[in-house]
Amino acid sequence: MQSEPTRLAVLLSGGGRTLLNIHDRILDGALNAAIEVVISSRGDVAGVERSRARGLRTVVVERRAHDEAGFQVALTEAVGEVDLVCMAGFLSLWRIPQAMEGRVINIHPALLPDFGGKGMYGARVHEAVIAVGAVESGCTVHFCDNVYDHGPTILQRKVRVLPADSPDDLAARVFQQECIAYPEAIGLFCEGRIVLDDRQVKISKRST
Repeated sequence: MQSEPTRLAVLLSGGGRTLLNIHDRILDGALNAAIEVVISSRGDVAGVERSRARGLRTVVVERRAHDEAGFQVALTEAVGEVDLVCMAGFLSLWRIPQAMEGRVINIHPALLPDFGGKGMYGARVHEAVIAVGAVESGCTVHFCDNVYDHGPTILQRKVRVLPADSPDDLAARVFQQECIAYPEAIGLFCEGRIVLDDRQVKISKRST
């Protein structure tokens, strides 16, 4: 007998491609989950339009409209009571309430701990990877804490960095892997197979 869908909140600040990927995997039955709310830190981004076009409940919590304390309160209220929060290109730091620790995850377009931290997002990440002559990159799904791109890694997927790569070339190949990695990690959470023990992630075997 299938368990109840895992209730998700998805947080974004941009185009919403990661949101669409997660929603597509729900629609095709790959994920036993339901998106309860989509929250954007900006009202003028394509992610808001795309979310509403899918019929998803969409809330805008403008970072620019709040002081720091007010933003944190408004964001926590908007998240509400869900099982898992998925960061999907969310560029503001959410001070995670104690009740939500171990239930907030993010995907980063590089192999953390390299090329992470405040200000490292989007094209900046891929430009940095190419600039240092790295031979591989990829994506990292990790639990969030109150530091940018910091927290226990759940899984990674890798790609080669090719000599002729532009940042856009590399970004496209990394995003292909993101579309695999994020649903996989969410699925592991939905199935109760992620064990977080003293900041170490262990993946249990699927029950038969």
